[in-house]
Amino acid sequence: MHYIPGVNRIAVLRANALGDFIQSLPALESLRAAYPEAEIVLLGAPWHAEVLAGRPVPVDRVLVVPAIEGIRDPVPDDPVPADQLAEFLDKVRAESFDVALQMHGGGRNSNPFVSSLGARVTAGLRAPDAPPLDRTVPYLFYQPEVFRYLEVAELVGAPAITHRPRFPLIAADREEADRVVPPGPAPRVVIHPGATDPRRRWPVERFVVVARVLAERGLDVVVTGTSAERDLVHRVSAGAGPGVRAVIGELTVGGLAALLAHSAVVLANDTGPLHLASAVGTPAVGLFWVGNVINFARPERARYRPLISWRIHCPRCGLDCTRDLYPDRGGGAGCDHDDSFVDDIPVAEVIAEVDQLLGAGR
Repeated sequence: MHYIPGVNRIAVLRANALGDFIQSLPALESLRAAYPEAEIVLLGAPWHAEVLAGRPVPVDRVLVVPAIEGIRDPVPDDPVPADQLAEFLDKVRAESFDVALQMHGGGRNSNPFVSSLGARVTAGLRAPDAPPLDRTVPYLFYQPEVFRYLEVAELVGAPAITHRPRFPLIAADREEADRVVPPGPAPRVVIHPGATDPRRRWPVERFVVVARVLAERGLDVVVTGTSAERDLVHRVSAGAGPGVRAVIGELTVGGLAALLAHSAVVLANDTGPLHLASAVGTPAVGLFWVGNVINFARPERARYRPLISWRIHCPRCGLDCTRDLYPDRGGGAGCDHDDSFVDDIPVAEVIAEVDQLLGAGR
């Protein structure tokens, strides 16, 4: 699509979680390269406003969008509840955006939202059930997320300049990480056993085995998690025995990024910290369901090793969860079971990949 002349201000809707935001960073860099003088405003979540302030990312400013269905899930003490939608839209329209981009999903809810912002040109993703924007690319579930959003940037004349997400650190990140987890003489391995969706979690007892093996070799093993994952992290760290540290809810996103950046290897499920590790350049082993490896795994292999579960049927009811994502192609509404889809990845393969990355870094 053609470059748009006279662009002074660009709005980008991307109001979801850490791992999701990281996938959009190459597209944001491409927008910055194509429109170097334009102000890029992220329509995001409260955490975006906190983490991106003062950080050299291709976003000049964050506007927290209201917590409305299909746009952003609410958080405790939400700064912008749903009843502030009308006030928010008045504020955004007054800014006279030249371009508004929808990088938020299929568009059933987000395309009407973006259309209501009053921008001169709208562009983004469109699933079959979504209303149109001025310029769209089809939203099909199985596509690498990084390239999905690069295609959106190309709709407004911003060709890809990179496919690698990069999350820059600032001095406060390093100071925080060193204060919470003081560095030691041994190489550090960070293990993150959590994931929002329990189907993406490798079994706790297998993380315990890996953590114990690495600690017995003299490595500095740190198990991380959010406050909501406290029990999970304690089970891994306590089960692995002496020499394994637990860090639970003590780090901001920036502090976690610095901890990961100063580690030799990261082992994690397919979740935000895994994608953050890659974005700060740390070798990582990721545990993926086969469907998600298409969307979220990095394509490089020198410093990134995705281990894949090839299971496609729900372990409890047998539903084919690859086809069920497409109701318009004969699938249904999905099952409600939360059994792990990655528990068939062997411990030996995980340890072997961690060892290879540790060896490559020496």
